[in-house]
Amino acid sequence: MCSARSPRRNGPGPQTIERIAITLKAMSDPVRLRILYNLQEGELCVGDLVDRLDRSQANVSKHLAILRQSGLVASRAEGPIHYYYIADPMVEGVCDTVCSAVEARMSGQLRSSRF
Repeated sequence: MCSARSPRRNGPGPQTIERIAITLKAMSDPVRLRILYNLQEGELCVGDLVDRLDRSQANVSKHLAILRQSGLVASRAEGPIHYYYIADPMVEGVCDTVCSAVEARMSGQLRSSRF
């Protein structure tokens, strides 16, 4: 044992670690994060997201497909229009936690750089 710290449990198994990595990778793109933040307000169609993100329909659809494949968002059809929504309730908690931590870190860096 190399550390004087108390031993930690072994953590999640390899399959769970793989799933966590897939989820975090899906969330790691700025456009996908913006999509997730917008969907926290409620379901939206691709056109709404195109307008809010100032991205092409093809680009938004590509990112939605990645989020859907990872299980973070789902859609429902109403005629020809598909409405997307957050399918995994942990998304909001993860986004909020990471956002708060990054903002706090940035705030601390800004304060320390002033002196």
